[in-house]
Amino acid sequence: MKTIFIVEDETGIRDALQLLLSFENYDVRSFSTVKAFNERDKSAVPDIFILDVMLPDGLGTDLCNQLKKEPETSDIPVVIISAHAKAENIINSCEADEFIPKPFDIDDVLMKIERLTN
Repeated sequence: MKTIFIVEDETGIRDALQLLLSFENYDVRSFSTVKAFNERDKSAVPDIFILDVMLPDGLGTDLCNQLKKEPETSDIPVVIISAHAKAENIINSCEADEFIPKPFDIDDVLMKIERLTN
């Protein structure tokens, strides 16, 4: 079973992603803030990260750059999701492997996750 870590502050979106991805047989762990994510059990390494851009205590793009610089997580795909940002701005501000605009189509999300984790 593949593991996905989600950092998303909007409860509805976080819960919907967690539920839908769990139905697709992913082990999903979610965090509502950068602080909660940084305090996670670092011995658990996911197959993919899904990060919102606008978080209450930081930016998902900064978190993406941090993950891509750390040897333990540098090869793990990162998907950025955002309602506010344009894809080209995201691509220029971090090394995300994929960008998904909100509102998103869950089939599109699943397709991108599958492509990045296979």
